[in-house]
Amino acid sequence: QVQLVESGGGLVQAGGSLRLSCAASGLTFSSYAMGWFRQAPGKEREFVSVIVRGGTTLYVDSVKGRFFTSRDDAKNTVYLQMNSLKPEDTAVYYCGAFTEGNYYSTTSYGYWGQGTQVTVSS
Repeated sequence: QVQLVESGGGLVQAGGSLRLSCAASGLTFSSYAMGWFRQAPGKEREFVSVIVRGGTTLYVDSVKGRFFTSRDDAKNTVYLQMNSLKPEDTAVYYCGAFTEGNYYSTTSYGYWGQGTQVTVSS
């Protein structure tokens, strides 16, 4: 059974940093591209970043230069380092394992974690 478990969310002031982790089990982790999405209240879940096999990363424009995704295949874990946080980054953050399609679409991810709340105060 595939499980993705996010951690590391919390409350932080604007300008601060957080590092999210997503620990995976039940799948051959190194074979999957891993994505991060977020969902703010009243909004649809949106793409944040993805890291593919080999380490290539893609980011939504709004987080470029502030957020950085990495992975440790030995630990079956993907990370999202979030710096210079803004109030508009407030959302529940989800990690997903990419199965097929395009990296930017939620429907392309066959497995999801339960999410972790990130709240950025102004």
